[in-house]
Amino acid sequence: MNSVNRILSLGSSLPKNARLISTSGAKQNAEDSWLSKLLVRKIEPTKESHSRMLSDKEIVYALHTHNIRPDSVDKYLKNYKTSSEFVHSHKEELGCELVGSWTVSVGDMDQALHLWRYTGGFEKIDKAKILFKESPEYSALEKERGGFVRSRHLQYLLAFSFWPSGEPRDPSNIYEIRSYSLKPGTMIEWGNNWARGLTYRRAANEAFAGYFSQIGRLYNVHHIWCYKDLQARRETRDRTWRNPGWDECVAYTVPLIREMHCRILEPTEFSPTQ
Repeated sequence: MNSVNRILSLGSSLPKNARLISTSGAKQNAEDSWLSKLLVRKIEPTKESHSRMLSDKEIVYALHTHNIRPDSVDKYLKNYKTSSEFVHSHKEELGCELVGSWTVSVGDMDQALHLWRYTGGFEKIDKAKILFKESPEYSALEKERGGFVRSRHLQYLLAFSFWPSGEPRDPSNIYEIRSYSLKPGTMIEWGNNWARGLTYRRAANEAFAGYFSQIGRLYNVHHIWCYKDLQARRETRDRTWRNPGWDECVAYTVPLIREMHCRILEPTEFSPTQ
């Protein structure tokens, strides 16, 4: 068994501050260096929920993911624009506003993502559900939209307190949503490391918003980044890797991930952020 595999197999059982014994001083130093990055620091038990420690629970976000029939994209977008205008007309009553609306240009094609903010938490969401159900206008729009989509998914999210709040950007930009499925119980470690990691990515103003799931697929995290184009994305990410400390953030967070994927997004014409 090589040294890396041996570290991975032993990592979960090693006590705090333990060091691997090696006959070679150089080999021991190398393994200690790997071990310091692979062993995730433990978080002490707490009587406070992780979500309350990481976020403001009075603001809840709804992320709607719709897989559209390829021959119905234009009809779907027209329908959703009308639906968003209906919701906006009841903004004061519902405490609900559209943060961003995008279609996927790289990744899951024929897919649209819509991010809504509810100020007032789940109480406002409950009120909105009743209004939508009782409104003939909105019900008709939703029924029509059902003919344009193949599948839908909804997640309720909270925002990480240390991320930007998703304020609108001037045109024209592309967005990248990087979605992570984490190992259960690791959200605090993730938050602690990314609170430091974001300090290495402030110069380019690329960070748009960061969220973690409350209802839907659990232990999901979504980071949304904003770039002028794909070339700017590449250059910005290359510069980040030259910042001392960024590699440590990656090394500490990678062991927490079960699955990850990214999608490149383009704003719809009615998206508040462009």
